[in-house]
Amino acid sequence: MPSLTQAQSNAMQHLLRIAPVINDLGTLFRDAGHEIYLVGGSVRDALLGNLGHDLDFTTSARPDETHALLKRFTPTTWDIGKEFGTIGALKKADGQEWQIEITTFRADIYRSESRKPEVTFGDTIDGDLIRRDFTVNAMAINLATRQFVDPYGGLEDLAEATIKTPSTPERSFSDDPLRMMRAARFASRLGFYVAPEVVTAMTEMAERITIVSAERIQAELTGLLLTDSPREGLNLLVDTGIADHILPELPAMRLEIDEHHRHKDVYEHSLTVLDQAIELEKARGHEPDIVNRLAALLHDIGKPATRKFEGSKVTFHHHDIVGAKLATKRLRALNYSTAVVKSVAKLIELHLRFHGYSDGGWSDSAVRRYVRDAGDELEHLHILTRADCTTRNRQRATKLRRAYEELEWRIDELSAQEELAALRPHLDGKQIMDVLGIKPGREVGEAYAFLLEHRTEHGPVPEDEAVELLKQWWAAR
Repeated sequence: MPSLTQAQSNAMQHLLRIAPVINDLGTLFRDAGHEIYLVGGSVRDALLGNLGHDLDFTTSARPDETHALLKRFTPTTWDIGKEFGTIGALKKADGQEWQIEITTFRADIYRSESRKPEVTFGDTIDGDLIRRDFTVNAMAINLATRQFVDPYGGLEDLAEATIKTPSTPERSFSDDPLRMMRAARFASRLGFYVAPEVVTAMTEMAERITIVSAERIQAELTGLLLTDSPREGLNLLVDTGIADHILPELPAMRLEIDEHHRHKDVYEHSLTVLDQAIELEKARGHEPDIVNRLAALLHDIGKPATRKFEGSKVTFHHHDIVGAKLATKRLRALNYSTAVVKSVAKLIELHLRFHGYSDGGWSDSAVRRYVRDAGDELEHLHILTRADCTTRNRQRATKLRRAYEELEWRIDELSAQEELAALRPHLDGKQIMDVLGIKPGREVGEAYAFLLEHRTEHGPVPEDEAVELLKQWWAAR
């Protein structure tokens, strides 16, 4: 973390960089009799030296006044959330584009029975800042005077890499319980230490997270998982009991010792798989991927329900199938998209498939089947399967790594020969109907399945041979 002097220097450099925006905006609002401040995450990021092109402001002006002023500032404006006091705009200056959000001074609170914040507008910058989530997000810079506003010690907490709340944690989390999850996300994203009083409040108020809508919980969980190091934040959610209410399958894995007895428990193993999946994601040139992250975290959630003792050995037979069903149910409850749910479930169901290969070589048909079953999730499956190797036995780890490298090489080789990624039957539906002289119906589907299975088992064949195969199959029926 930067020292106080370095942080202030960072902020000055970024203020100079965005001067084309903040100078004109400050003058526009001042001349209209309003205060306007750069605020929250924008100030924090400027102090850390990594301010981007998304700028957040707060103002004494009400939403209609803000919108009218912004129309004089740029032709591109929109009501991003007028009922919440926020107006958006796009500003082009000096060859750059700036995404701008301006929100009226806020004083939001949650009622005990409500799932959404009750929006009320405030009148002062200090009143706005005290209602924000954390002190490092409760700093502002007056655009007209360049005065730095930090009534709650955010600059010092930033330098000490500590997450605290401007008011008491109990009041802050009562106003918006989602802030408890946000603390976990910031702990992971920024690598900050969460103050003891904040952890205590999270633990005592964990159940209050249940009044927050599934959509907001999902967005915050996704934000946490897409950080470079989500482990710390996930541990915080589990340790405080918040995960019991939003993702109970996660803490449940803490009770299960894995069948190899080489990890503290299945929960720790899952976090290690997540860590390794993130490393592989980067190494293979991918952007942060929520399907990868969820599949890695949840791939073993079927183990608690399938645990059995066979003598001194613990087994988890069919935990892949059970886990896929549990993940589907939980991710749907969190309102993840159908595409994400299906992808994660498929990966969990397939995550053990490779072990048959590592125990003995596969035929070409088995490799084709692996690719066919993975479908569009093949690259995700590569990452999950490689990440799932957490053994401390170097010889075993080397054997598994080499085996999967060989499998990927064989997939690439067969793909080059047979267009494996687009594995289809020898004939399409229209050709099948023409050859057999039938109309669309069940028989076409059965013929299609027969030809696809033959292609998987034996590889591609010429069209005339495929026609003859189809006729023989039809006659044998």
